[in-house]
Parts: sequence; structure tokens; C-alpha cells
Amino acid sequence: MTAGDVVAYMESLKNEEQRKILMRFFKTGPGEYGEGDEFLGLKVPQTREIVKAAGRDFPLCEVPELLTNRWHEVRLCGLLILVAKFEKLATRRLENDAEAVKKRDEILKMYLQYAEYANNWDLVDLSVHKILGHWLLLPSNLGGRDYKEHLLDELAQSDNLWKQRMSMVCTWKTTQQGELSWCLRYAEMHLHHPHDLMHKAVGWMLRELGKRISMDLLRGFLRQHVHEMPRTMLRYAIEKMSDAERREWMQS
Repeated sequence: MTAGDVVAYMESLKNEEQRKILMRFFKTGPGEYGEGDEFLGLKVPQTREIVKAAGRDFPLCEVPELLTNRWHEVRLCGLLILVAKFEKLATRRLENDAEAVKKRDEILKMYLQYAEYANNWDLVDLSVHKILGHWLLLPSNLGGRDYKEHLLDELAQSDNLWKQRMSMVCTWKTTQQGELSWCLRYAEMHLHHPHDLMHKAVGWMLRELGKRISMDLLRGFLRQHVHEMPRTMLRYAIEKMSDAERREWMQS
């Protein structure tokens, strides 16, 4: 199967009614964050089935043609193929395997090379923690902790909203594995971000930190920063707290 085969099949499934719904939902109008994005009208489970049919052996060299495609769902398909390939190489048995390390680095570099094409929140959120986030926790020939921080800092400090979101949402995976430093570092870095989508991303990742690691750690972060946090960010961060405690934080 080639990228051309995948695109042709996905185009054959085009659904005009669903396409209009998705274009409204993902804010593709003039001046909106998804301005100009084009949809076929496929639902995510349909795209996942296509990824499954393509298989983990889909040629890596064919993936860029999907990642740069005009259609949103085709780009998602390319990203999910990278996820499938990465996860196959990131099992416990292969964590330190030299060939697996090399191939994971190749997938990571491709993911970042085409990061600007993951130009909506769903494209980021369905892929970044499973590739970049997981890579942070694994051996790499590219470099250690300092290199990884530098790489994420470049994303966080870019002028691209979706790369900035990647730097935050990738910490979902590190938090799931009990590593809190990544989440705290980028939550602080994005604390004063002007965009609502980043307020939601930071609050979501802080909520996951509280749920997965420690509510007391979350409370400590909030005590330090509550007076400078955007209200949306705070609301997302405290969603798992009791009604009474949420009211206290919102009144801070």
C-alpha cells in the first residue's frame, strides 16, 4: 500500500454533511484558529481503521506524503501511522535495543520535521504524547535530558501555536509514567500564554498531574501561581477536586 492508495481510499469516503460539521467544530472560518483547514468528513474511528489496514509495515518514506496532504483526516492518518510504528518499537523488550532506538529517533525526527502540518488541536493531542512524550522517557542516540529539554524548549518558544501545544501535551505521557518535572516545567513556561487553547492544554496537563501523581503537588503549584493563572487554565486544572474546593480556588 502506498500513500496514494491511502489518499484515494479516504477521498472515496468523503461525507459532505459530516465535512460541514467538522469544519465548524474545528473553527476553520476566517480569523479562527483552524482557518482554511479542509476536511473530508471522516470520523476518527474510520481513520483508525485505515491506519490498521495500512499496517505497521507501511513504508516510513511514504508517510510525509500523508502528513503534508490538504485533507485534515489524511494528515491524521499519517500521524497515527507514526504512532503505530513508534509504539511497536517502544515495548519494554525493545527499550534498549540498538536498532529500535535508531528507528524511534527516525520517527521522532520525521514527526518534528512535519510538526507544522499538525495544525489543529486534535492532530496534536492524538499523537504527541505517544511519540514525543514517550520518546522523552526512552534511550535515544540524539541526546540525553539536556538535549530533550532543549528540543521541547524550542517547540515551546516557537511562534507556532501547535508546536507550543506539543511542548505541553507531550507531558501527558511522562506524567502517566510518574515523571512530574516535564509537566511542571512547561506549565510554568506557558502560564502567561495569550491563547485559550493553551490555557486549556496547561490546565488539562496539570489536572492529569494531580490525578496521576499527587493532588498535593497540584495544590502546591496552584498556591504558587493561582493569582496569575488565566481562569480557564485554573478551571481545567481543578476539575477533579470537590465542588467546595473548586469554589475556593476560583475565588482566590
